[in-house]
Amino acid sequence: MKIYIVVILLAFANLMASARIVVDKIDPPHWWVGMNDSSLQLQVYGKDIKSADVVVDVDGVKIDSVARLDGSDDYLFLYLNIADDVKPGDIPVVFKKDKKQLKINYNLRSRAAELKGAQGFSAADVMYMIMPDRFADANPQNNKVDSMKFPVGANRQNLNVRHGGDIEGIMNHIDYIDSLGVTVVWVNPVLENDMPGGSYHGYATPDYYKVDPRLGTNEDYAAMIDALHRRGIKTVMDMIFNHCGSEHVWFKNRPSSDWFNFPDGYVQTNYRLSTVTDPYASDYDKRLTVDGWFVEEMPDLNQNNPHLMKYLIQNSIWWIEEVGIDGIRMDTYPYADANQMGRWIKSVKAEYPDFNIVGECWFAEPAGEAYWQAMSKLSINGENTHLPAIMDFPLMVKSRDMAPYKEQTDPWNGLNKIYDHLALDYIYPDPLQLLRFLDNHDTERFILEEPETLAQAIALILTVPGIPQIYYGTELLMSGDRRPGDGNVRRDMPGGFPGDTLNAFTRHGRTDKQNEAFDFMSKILHWRKNSKAIAEGKMLHFMPTNGLYLYRRMTGDDQVIVVLNGIDKENEVDMSRYKEIVTSGEKFVDVLTGETIELISTDTNIRRFSPRQIMILQNKLC
Repeated sequence: MKIYIVVILLAFANLMASARIVVDKIDPPHWWVGMNDSSLQLQVYGKDIKSADVVVDVDGVKIDSVARLDGSDDYLFLYLNIADDVKPGDIPVVFKKDKKQLKINYNLRSRAAELKGAQGFSAADVMYMIMPDRFADANPQNNKVDSMKFPVGANRQNLNVRHGGDIEGIMNHIDYIDSLGVTVVWVNPVLENDMPGGSYHGYATPDYYKVDPRLGTNEDYAAMIDALHRRGIKTVMDMIFNHCGSEHVWFKNRPSSDWFNFPDGYVQTNYRLSTVTDPYASDYDKRLTVDGWFVEEMPDLNQNNPHLMKYLIQNSIWWIEEVGIDGIRMDTYPYADANQMGRWIKSVKAEYPDFNIVGECWFAEPAGEAYWQAMSKLSINGENTHLPAIMDFPLMVKSRDMAPYKEQTDPWNGLNKIYDHLALDYIYPDPLQLLRFLDNHDTERFILEEPETLAQAIALILTVPGIPQIYYGTELLMSGDRRPGDGNVRRDMPGGFPGDTLNAFTRHGRTDKQNEAFDFMSKILHWRKNSKAIAEGKMLHFMPTNGLYLYRRMTGDDQVIVVLNGIDKENEVDMSRYKEIVTSGEKFVDVLTGETIELISTDTNIRRFSPRQIMILQNKLC
């Protein structure tokens, strides 16, 4: 008899539990009054919440609609409209079902009197790219978090797993970043990547509103950004809208049947972005490119689902408002739906007009890149991607694989390859919005063997039109061949981790060659901050002749002339061909040496240049 009573009581308890209204999570976790867009989507997640009725009884806040999708019963999408005069505070949201009800106070906050971030970035800036797991480990206690589903610890002996770097580690080395002279920090994804194997790179997101606890907390991330802002350094957040991680609750418990592309199972993308613009491409190939999955652990999100796209749009706005980021680098941009991504950009820019976004558009040729920039001259049917900035992968390829800085410059080789590349800038609506770089976390390091090739390459990307990006460690001559694996180009910063014998964050911890490289780069970077000619000036260049590449950046009275000797020996050059922009006896200050020089002497047109000499010349008027 007692057994029967226990069974009945347990059944009753289970029945009562099932009758309860459960809300496990609401995204976004809070919002703000006074936004340009008065609409707000709340994704409500909880057991059987889909069937609940919702009541919001607050003046100025009304329910526009409630969406109950065809997938899991555990989602409800609540669409609110918030009037301009609504005051900050908690608004009660009441869920009702089967005579039960649950009240949740959803917080609406005041926007800051002045934006903490959203400053944007431009050609006046230089971006420093950091992979947080490989930069510095200031808190070894968070290397393994037992509360995570996959509590994988750090193992620095394996280049392809977590090493333990964190946000606090970046904060501890802001002095170093500032001394280098960069003005923007781009940090690889910091959001939770609770995935098998540790997912140290950050590109498989299971939670769009939470910093990975092995890196720190949301508050740590905000503190890092504030600390950088106090030094006049802006921040760019790395985001991924094309895919999420397979451990995301969306994948485990799908909100709708069309939340993912190829929802019946893994179909890999063909990685052939040319199909998107190819006039001869089959529909099959196009779909496979855009809708195919990157890898099996990264299911492909369907941006054409309006509820999903609204979620993603709000998420980026939330991070801008919450922590004060100044820009976004969007991963795998052309793999997502172009129209919906354009809608996202317009939504963000409507809230933050100065904000900037750069898209990863990985093409080997400029025409492939140029299509994706806003107001492209290569648009097929009048489309406009609205994407302000794009990454200049073709320059990276030419700089690294075609050896322009290693070869002797003649009419076809060496620096003429760079000249020919820059000569194609006419196909871009705005070359100043090209992210110019030599390498990043997805490519081989620029330096494989000879660091001597770095100086001219760095001098060039820091002075031609565009936004330069430097990969962490380049200033220390870090090298890395990608063929053994991605981890080989993502090595730890020396001195950033407990037990390191050398500390390259300090001058005495660097080799003489490392200090020489750091000083060279730092000198140009600090000078560059105050050069209007470099930030916004037009470019005029002369075809490399007699081994010499010379170009000018100029706006108003501010003029900068860059001279690169593209051969490995002393070079005597007749400078008379440059009298189009330089007069005899005109004086300049060499940024690198501080010397005042005449590029063309009043006595002779012949000038001698040392092997691979670099001159960055500022007119004395500035």
